[in-house]
Amino acid sequence: MPVITKISQQKKDLERYNIFLDEKYAYSVHESVLVKFGLTKGMALEDWSIDEMVYEDEIRKAFNRALHYLGFRMRSEFEVKKKLLELGYGEAIVLEALVKLKSLGFLNDETYSDALFQTRKDSSGQGPKAIQQEMHKRGIGKELQIKVLESYSEDEQLKIATKLAEKTANSNRSVAPAQLKQKIQNALLRKGYSFDLIKQALANINFEREEDEWTSIADSIGEKAWRRYSSKFSGRTLNDKVKQAMYQKGIPFERIDHFIDKKENEEDGD
Repeated sequence: MPVITKISQQKKDLERYNIFLDEKYAYSVHESVLVKFGLTKGMALEDWSIDEMVYEDEIRKAFNRALHYLGFRMRSEFEVKKKLLELGYGEAIVLEALVKLKSLGFLNDETYSDALFQTRKDSSGQGPKAIQQEMHKRGIGKELQIKVLESYSEDEQLKIATKLAEKTANSNRSVAPAQLKQKIQNALLRKGYSFDLIKQALANINFEREEDEWTSIADSIGEKAWRRYSSKFSGRTLNDKVKQAMYQKGIPFERIDHFIDKKENEEDGD
């Protein structure tokens, strides 16, 4: 039966101790393991007790690595488990470490989900679908996802979605209404809002354009299309290409025709 002949504190990590059995270095343990097993010089150890100490110390190592990982930001249980497994800890050790983390309040998926929900809603303006995808990606169970999102009322969703739509509309006055509506719809879909709610949000936005704004929009889009196609086409083909390009950008037919007439008059003048 091996006997502890020496116990020395490590210089680089003062919380760990080197254990020497029969004058030879055997292994190191955290001070909590040292205290738990009452290790002292001259103590005889059974093989099973050595295995138990090493196992306990591995749990402590995994626990400490998890605490370090959690020190950067909150994590879900799934994220912490995945990280510890990636670091090479065995499944049983990881599960023991997770139990200890949860019992001490370092891991709580409900608290984490609430924090994730608030952050994604308030900072990014995300809708319920996008937030639910985020929670799913982080290993949050379906029941907890639904429970957390129950507090996200349709009125609050509409308020946030409308605010996002207004911001996009105000910064894109040079874009035709039809194209702008599509742009806003796509952006809100990516944010995780439903089609029905997006429709309500769009109904709250004023897409009207003054006459001078329409003239500026049509001229800008038309000129770009004209420059792009005039080097390759001419006559009716050129006109058709430009008309198609302007129509795809949401310019009404009467304004397209007005622009084409203006360009043809310019050409005739030359």
